[in-house]
Amino acid sequence: MSDVPVRHQLLAVAVATMWGLNFLAIEASLAHVPPFFLVALRFAVIAVPTLLWVPRPQVPLRWLVGYGLGFGTVQFLFLYWGMAVGMPAGLASLVLQASAPFTLVLGATLLSERVGPRGVAGVVVAAAGLAVVGWHRAETASLLPFLLTLAGALGWAVGNVCSRQARPPRPLHLTLWMSVVPPLPMGLLALVVEGPERIATAMTTLATPGGLLALAGLAYTVLVGTVVASGVWTWLMARHPASSVAPFSMLVPVVGMSSAWLVLGERVSPTELAGGGLVVGGVLLATLSRGGARLPAPAPHPAPDPPGPPAASPTAPTPLRR
Repeated sequence: MSDVPVRHQLLAVAVATMWGLNFLAIEASLAHVPPFFLVALRFAVIAVPTLLWVPRPQVPLRWLVGYGLGFGTVQFLFLYWGMAVGMPAGLASLVLQASAPFTLVLGATLLSERVGPRGVAGVVVAAAGLAVVGWHRAETASLLPFLLTLAGALGWAVGNVCSRQARPPRPLHLTLWMSVVPPLPMGLLALVVEGPERIATAMTTLATPGGLLALAGLAYTVLVGTVVASGVWTWLMARHPASSVAPFSMLVPVVGMSSAWLVLGERVSPTELAGGGLVVGGVLLATLSRGGARLPAPAPHPAPDPPGPPAASPTAPTPLRR
């Protein structure tokens, strides 16, 4: 990391911290707003000013829509759903790291991208770590929240592949325009599954303490987790090799799990810690296997967060954000 100035390293740490705390903000919002409607609301808040003031990125429409469906819709649909039915915020920040090895596998199978021996080893190690966490969840709690969060990581990976194919000249514009895709399908899904009465109750009680906390969580997710953190990350990735910047995203689950322990009292078992160590180690091994390539990394956020850091690198899959 010596090629990165100390002040830029501190910026990268700040971004990872903002993304890690994003899971607490999501948890606060989910306590008051139903998950599917919360996804629609989150992206609608970004989509409206984007449509008014941000030029549409010059990329094929299919990759823009694919990115919005994978990264924006599927990822957050399953992440918010999983957290709503019992996935701890801290553990969610860890399991979402599976997006990185998923991206490598999809890149190899769909785009014929070469994955070297270290990449394969990293995917195997990360998968072993996820298996340990999943096995422990199945033994001690419900497995469903874990599987839903894992599905969210897969959605993020699909979005990474689409953003990889889009190759936008301005990645941040693609990230913002991706937010135009989720509100309509997620709004319709919320109406069908959660019902207008439940949605109306959540919206008409926003002035209560719980509602105000939900609004604060939403504001943090949109403004800090998405606009500020993703903007700074994109700026850093444009100025330094991805291999020097992307490893800082491994701090996201560290911050996420630590803050969840401090604020929410969440506890992680030794088995889950061991599995988490394998996941983080596998992600580092896989994503750093190709030198300076733009790697898929963690984000909680994940917002157009993904995702993720350089949501649409012109040279490779995008890193994680959140």
